[in-house]
Amino acid sequence: MMKFRFRRQGADPQREKLKQELFAFNKTVEHGFPNQPSALAFDPELRIMAIGTRSGAVKIYGAPGVEFTGLHRDTATVTQMHFLPGQGRLLTLLDDSSLHLWEIVHHNGCAHLEEALSFQPPSRPGFDGASGPLGLARVTVVLLVAAGDMAALGTEGGSVFFLDVPTLTLLEGQTLAPDEVLRSVPDDYRCGKALGPVESLQGHLRDPTKILIGYSRGLLVIWNQAAQCADRVFLGNQQLESLCWERSGSRLVSSHSDGSYAVWAADAGHSPMTQPTAATTPYGPFPCKAINKILWRNCESGDHFIIFSGGMPRASYGDRHCVSVLRAETLVTLDFTSRIIDFFTVHSTRPEDEFDEPQALAVLLEEELVVLDLQTPGWPAVPAPYLAPLHSSAITCSAHVANVPAKLWARIVSAGEQQSPQPASGASSWPITGGRNLAQEPSQRGLLLTGHEDGTVRFWDASGVALRPLYKLSTAGLFQTDCEHADSLAQAAEDDWPPFRKVGCFDPYSDDPRLGVQKVALCKYTAQMVVAGTAGQVLVLELSDVPSEQAVSVASVDLLQDREGFTWKGHERLSPRTGPLPWPAGFQPRVLVQCLPPAAVTAVTLHAEWSLVAFGTSHGFGLFDYQRRSPVLARCTLHPNDSLAMEGPLSRVKSLKKSLRQSFRRIRKSRVSGKKRAATATSKLQEANAQLAEQACPHDVDMTPVQRRIEPRSADDSLSGVVRCLYFADTFLRDAAHHGPTMWAGTNSGSVFAYALEVPPPAGGEKRPERAVEAVLGKEVQLMHRAPVVAIAVLDGRGRPLPEPYEASRDLAQAPDMQGGHAVLIASEEQFKVFTLPKVSAKTKFKLTAHEGCRVRKVALATFASVACEDYAETCLACLTNLGDVHVFSVPGLRPQVHYSCIRKEDISGIASCVFTRHGQGFYLISPSEFERFSLSARNITEPLCCLDISWPRDTTRARLRESPKLSQANGTPGVVLASRSRDGSPDPGRSKGADTPEPPEAMLSPMSVDSATSADTTLDTTGDVTVEDVKDFLGSSEESEKNLRNLAEDEARACAILIK
Repeated sequence: MMKFRFRRQGADPQREKLKQELFAFNKTVEHGFPNQPSALAFDPELRIMAIGTRSGAVKIYGAPGVEFTGLHRDTATVTQMHFLPGQGRLLTLLDDSSLHLWEIVHHNGCAHLEEALSFQPPSRPGFDGASGPLGLARVTVVLLVAAGDMAALGTEGGSVFFLDVPTLTLLEGQTLAPDEVLRSVPDDYRCGKALGPVESLQGHLRDPTKILIGYSRGLLVIWNQAAQCADRVFLGNQQLESLCWERSGSRLVSSHSDGSYAVWAADAGHSPMTQPTAATTPYGPFPCKAINKILWRNCESGDHFIIFSGGMPRASYGDRHCVSVLRAETLVTLDFTSRIIDFFTVHSTRPEDEFDEPQALAVLLEEELVVLDLQTPGWPAVPAPYLAPLHSSAITCSAHVANVPAKLWARIVSAGEQQSPQPASGASSWPITGGRNLAQEPSQRGLLLTGHEDGTVRFWDASGVALRPLYKLSTAGLFQTDCEHADSLAQAAEDDWPPFRKVGCFDPYSDDPRLGVQKVALCKYTAQMVVAGTAGQVLVLELSDVPSEQAVSVASVDLLQDREGFTWKGHERLSPRTGPLPWPAGFQPRVLVQCLPPAAVTAVTLHAEWSLVAFGTSHGFGLFDYQRRSPVLARCTLHPNDSLAMEGPLSRVKSLKKSLRQSFRRIRKSRVSGKKRAATATSKLQEANAQLAEQACPHDVDMTPVQRRIEPRSADDSLSGVVRCLYFADTFLRDAAHHGPTMWAGTNSGSVFAYALEVPPPAGGEKRPERAVEAVLGKEVQLMHRAPVVAIAVLDGRGRPLPEPYEASRDLAQAPDMQGGHAVLIASEEQFKVFTLPKVSAKTKFKLTAHEGCRVRKVALATFASVACEDYAETCLACLTNLGDVHVFSVPGLRPQVHYSCIRKEDISGIASCVFTRHGQGFYLISPSEFERFSLSARNITEPLCCLDISWPRDTTRARLRESPKLSQANGTPGVVLASRSRDGSPDPGRSKGADTPEPPEAMLSPMSVDSATSADTTLDTTGDVTVEDVKDFLGSSEESEKNLRNLAEDEARACAILIK
């Protein structure tokens, strides 16, 4: 019978006000490298750079912390971008030939990016120099002339149109048609052939009235816009790719499709020139690929730089992505691992300067940005303070560590600097320095750790807007792989010509998939770390400030415990190297624990105070004492029918019979349960009674929602033995009078194992005696619906999470309340439940799946500080569901507080990659190379807060949007691209502190994530851990998908309310 429970009338207004002061959802900044870049621009006056993408995103970067983001209303590729120098305005060309003018606008001292105007070329005969049917002309190239007040548009038909930039309107009567150009060309050159599309437009550096026009056929024309005539004509016969002026304007260089470039004299009389003064094919004489772009930069020393992309020999190196830098007799072929999008040089652009004197070369590639210092011998790469490619190897897991001690931070930074020592010259500084970052220096530091497919762990400074790389840890050196042999073969096959030089760090190819990092855990107080991988390897590492040479202890733990009937069919274990091995400064391995069978590690946790590490796979879990280098415990969690777990993720021997058998069982079970739930007369009577009760119920009374019926999962489901979470706690397990160390493990079948540990107490020093650690099974809990256990956390007598190891003993956090009764919070995929300890009796629960119809994917305990009162904070449970929603619950009451839509439910990898921080923020991957940062806290927000020193006359007669529009962010989710402001509109620097704002007193809070070692690595947070439920969620019903798409389109239409003229 359906029951209704009535709560008190209405909501508590005081609590609602408190919620507003504690919780607020914001997507704040996108970290990493833009996905699928397609265009590049640089403003030499403001020293800012813009990157456009295939999805229509526009991102502007200056000094670290200076970022602006915008998104075109139509999802179209940005093909070209041009800054109006010194004005903070940007003109973009999309692949639909539309032009858009963007402006960096200041409001109350803070700047943001907004779209001001747009222009669509008219569809009429004659626009493109053709008299055919109506069709949209395709703009091939854009040139800003007359200090940015006018733009020349080259088209596919060979015409050049002129546009008034402040209003984005065509200038009538100034169109340059191909026929006008052909009048200046000799008759024998015309010979019935069209000039082809306009390939390049270049403005004269000394005379703004002259424009250099290059046609695809090879014809070059210096057009005098004032006199409306051609000053010079160059009769080239090779297909043109690009053009560039020499600074004095006396020479120009053209590059061609056959891999050659030619130098032409621009002031050698008025007769048409048929031959260049110099022509060369740098990588000839065999057929070469086209030189797509070329730059000429002169120097005061008398020589000059010629920089070009492409031109490689087709047969030998046609698949290479190269930029060649030539100066005098020095030629370097920069060899990149991804496609070249565009490049520019940072050089002097002041009219009074006679020479370019290039300082740096910036190359935008499809997967990274590389900057070279051209003033330092050897032209070394300049480390990027942001825009580092997160996906240099595919990200497989991530974790966040908050409030990193200053000493550990300095040691990690020092280890990173030793990995890539900087040259002594001070010239190799980052050249993109425009704008001012108004955010305050963070008082606390946050680390983002990312594990990668090639066995590396990268450390990132996640304290502010710019995600800065600090240090890279590589675990591949401990194992024997085939990479050294491949490297030696590659070096032997490399010839001296062309003079290749490998540049960039993007390397998507893994030497061995078994090296992939699955879990990481870091103790920030002892600088000890655990890295667990795909082949069951668990590494315990310790930070060292000096290089060393030492052997690594190796131990094996058999998780099957000699259980019969199970044979591992997956990959082999990695073979460790023997003997002393050299290790650079940084994290150095001390112990290698090998799980057997060598399945991927699914959970890991570290307790540095007890010198214990726990790890779990799809077969069971183990406990290892890395001080004595001996195993303490091994427990098999396999069900007798769980043979699928023995095949491994890399195995191709999947059991088709078993899959079919399970499918038929599920179908039969659903039919039986459907018959049992057939509608009867009694159920109809109950429905009628329920409707009457609903009509009689007052509308302002809050009712508990109707719960869905949840079918319990079968005990023999495949992969039921997967260990999902592990947890250490000092709590009451045996009786209410004595507390001690415990270890908790949760599995995929809803089983929870709690072990009481006998850890010898430390005698005098911090290290404990050498006596063995003992583990005894204290409790075993089986959840009724057998839902996978996602996380476990113990709450003290005050209902607060226990502090991390060493926090209480070193007086870094308030000691937990050991007088009152403890409780354990168990979060499964379907519900949250609090049990009392040591009796393990249910206290409170919240059935998320029954109420909301979703499943739990990620959880973390986070501290939410009040924006109104600095001394008030609450510890709550943050939860991400399979629908992409974030829910926040009170602890230990488990009352729902707020919920927000965060990630699209179709974005399976984004949901799987989400990681929460201890202060109510989070990260998730919106592309393989970008993290989206979001905040659930009203106080702790990390977002761009910056300004640009620009001044340009605003046209007050122009009707435009004065209020800053709500733009969609580059990943297509609605967001506000604004600097942080307080309620009264003034800049609020306090909000820019992000996760690094000073914590409230420890008496008010004890921030603690579910994982005791790291703040967010609580569940399967690898992007590869996509479950069957994830795929079911993604597929869904067609009606629901169409409804979601319609809602998304309506949201985007509302978000992009920009005035278009």
